[in-house]
Amino acid sequence: MTAADRPTERRPTTHIRVVAGGPIMVDGPVSIEMPDGSVVESDRFTVALCACKRSKNFPLCDTSHRRKKALPQRD
Repeated sequence: MTAADRPTERRPTTHIRVVAGGPIMVDGPVSIEMPDGSVVESDRFTVALCACKRSKNFPLCDTSHRRKKALPQRD
């Protein structure tokens, strides 16, 4: 069951911050449903999500965006 399938309930607002040239910072813990149906979970209090798709730990950021050379886009 995805979040869209669950009944509407009042939940606290989740704080998300987009870092220019960097990751998307989300207040955790989080559960991320990937396109293939797999789930990536993190229980950290703040989770950095990769926005550049260079991370070897995608969808979590590993600071690969700090590299200067542009890499091909990942599908």
